Amino acid sequence: MNIAVIGSGYVGLPTACGLASFGNHVVCIDNNEQKLAILQSGYMPLFEDGLQELYESNKSNIRFSGDMSDIRNADLIILAVGTPMADDGSADLQYIYAAADEIKPFLQNGAIVATKSTVPVGTNDEIERIIDNKNVTVVSMPEFLREGYALHDFFRPDRIIIGTDNVDAYNKLRDLYAPHISPDKIIRTSRRSAEIIKYASNAFLATKIQFINEIADLCEQVGANVSDVADGMGMDSRIGRKFLNAGIGYGGSCFPKDTNALAYVANKHGVHLGLVSKTIQGNHERRQNIANRINAQIDKIGENARVAVLGLAFKNGTDDVRYSPAIDIIKNIRHNQIYAYDPQAMKNASNVLGSNVKYANSLHDCIENADIIVILTEWPEFREMESATFEHPTIILDYRNLLDENVMSTKENVTYKRIGK
Repeated sequence: MNIAVIGSGYVGLPTACGLASFGNHVVCIDNNEQKLAILQSGYMPLFEDGLQELYESNKSNIRFSGDMSDIRNADLIILAVGTPMADDGSADLQYIYAAADEIKPFLQNGAIVATKSTVPVGTNDEIERIIDNKNVTVVSMPEFLREGYALHDFFRPDRIIIGTDNVDAYNKLRDLYAPHISPDKIIRTSRRSAEIIKYASNAFLATKIQFINEIADLCEQVGANVSDVADGMGMDSRIGRKFLNAGIGYGGSCFPKDTNALAYVANKHGVHLGLVSKTIQGNHERRQNIANRINAQIDKIGENARVAVLGLAFKNGTDDVRYSPAIDIIKNIRHNQIYAYDPQAMKNASNVLGSNVKYANSLHDCIENADIIVILTEWPEFREMESATFEHPTIILDYRNLLDENVMSTKENVTYKRIGK
């Protein structure tokens, strides 16, 4: 197929490169001149494991453009632009509506417009109204790509949702994926059901995270171990072990905005989502709770304490710091000698953090002579501390439960604390 992808972010680029690897001819459109220049020079402007290599092995099938008229011959146009959270918690849809308006003059008869951007229920109805072409089918096709694992999820998805009542459009999209992905993972729903599936999925996962964090707090007070509790719960097939990792709360570009947008839409329709609302509130409180714990340890040592923070991205495997709980926690640390290190996200973090943070060039440089080491992102590299020696008393606050407790608790000069025990 001839495919156009509108947007070259954490959804658009993996999708474009993945579809190009299937043998399709893909043009990726973006109006950000700086990003476009990087793409046209042959480099990916964001970090996603394996993405640069995937592009290089399929670059004959993909090109990048800032000219919307380049979609003229596209059979499929994928909308993958941002829908950030507005001040009132709703999804800001100005960019996706602008994209729909911009593609309108160049759509050929029989084209399919598939929305991969996460949008509230009814948004595709408005996109259809904007396009105003009975020979063009608008489909809801939500993405389920996890940052850091986007290519894995593209090639091995749990499901592909195609929301449309147009059988011909469904068949074309099914045939696009079916040779490469098990057909039983491709599901057809109504367009509005597809829109809600995405929001409901993210809200449920966010709720699991908040739930296990609350259980972790209880475990700390009663002498239990939240890791054992999560393992025991996770063996129940009705529950599952994923997203039962106690920590500092959820972040990133999806869960915070999607839970807020779902609650906003529900309230607009007279439905109170109490569980989702409590999850949102609890996640905000979690960040402050973790900052308070760090401040308490700093107060015990004094104003000359050297504090090393490991991790700035909202999760490992990405350079994305949007709604990162690590960033919020650092902003609430009452100290002016904070050293930080992240394998990928320091450039992005430096754009949002204040001048009281000094960025180290390596894990070793960051933790050297530190009085307090705080782990806020679960990068595997940080496990190197298990083999490190510490020359003076050091408090390690492992707020991702990343390190081996049996190893760390026996280290000389180390006081090791983790979540939920």
